Amino acid sequence: MTARVTVASNPAVGVMWKIVSVVVFTMMLTMVKLVGDRIPVGQMLFARNFFGLIPVLIVIVWTGHLHDALETKSITGHVKRAAAGMFAMGLWFAALDHLPLPEATAIVYAAPLMMVMMAALLLGETVRIYRWSAVGIGFVGVVVIMIPQIRAGFDITHDAKALGALLALIAAVFMAMASVFVRQLARTEATSTIVLYFLLAGTGMTLLTLPTWVVPSWLDLLGLVAIGVSGGVGQLLLTQAYQHAEASLIAPFEYTSIIWVVLFGYVIFGEVPSIYVVVGAAIVISSGIFVIFRERQLGLQREERKVGAPLRP
Repeated sequence: MTARVTVASNPAVGVMWKIVSVVVFTMMLTMVKLVGDRIPVGQMLFARNFFGLIPVLIVIVWTGHLHDALETKSITGHVKRAAAGMFAMGLWFAALDHLPLPEATAIVYAAPLMMVMMAALLLGETVRIYRWSAVGIGFVGVVVIMIPQIRAGFDITHDAKALGALLALIAAVFMAMASVFVRQLARTEATSTIVLYFLLAGTGMTLLTLPTWVVPSWLDLLGLVAIGVSGGVGQLLLTQAYQHAEASLIAPFEYTSIIWVVLFGYVIFGEVPSIYVVVGAAIVISSGIFVIFRERQLGLQREERKVGAPLRP
């Protein structure tokens, strides 16, 4: 895990690691949904960060890069990134308690589209008509996904799905914001440093939610440990993927997660995506892939993808 990953010419291996990381992250989200009705969001966030430190620290120490990973030039930048990331993660976890797994995931697919907007507004990046058009079409897809809630008046006080959709959409905003901060950090910080300080800062921040915690059952405790460890392992697999192939090649495979969230949602929770989710997700995914390939044509490199932003909780 280095600041500028030296990419080996083995794209097939990179794609393989990317897909495996997507499966692991989907397993993590499934565990979040399984325990979410009994465990407060703050407690799940703490577990995600605290237990996620275990595999990350093991690899950093084993490779002899602990001293390098602890060196940083921007504590403030790490804190900002962690704060945005915790809001994004917390809102997504909360959304999963109100929405089926495929629907919540499809809505947060809007995060890369929002990143294009923030790159233009906050980073001064030039965004031309092709990407703006893709962003606009992508948001049409989000609206399609939310048509049932919109038809019902989008009453977040009485409609749990409307509340879940709103939480997922705001989560996507914070994911995009976290990506802006990661891009800024990536100019001077190593990938291992960004990942490590995110987990450390996140652990400290979510510890403040201690008064809301409950005493978990042994089964729920195992679930919390699994959430953290799988999140950390997924992060390591993602980093490994970018050591074998370019970001622009690997990034589209993020959307293979729709296969796994539909499969896990059906097998474990009996969830069947509505036609609105299927059509809307197809539109959002197509727009996201177009943006990625357009950025590849323009020679843009999304450093935030190398550390799991904007779609990785």
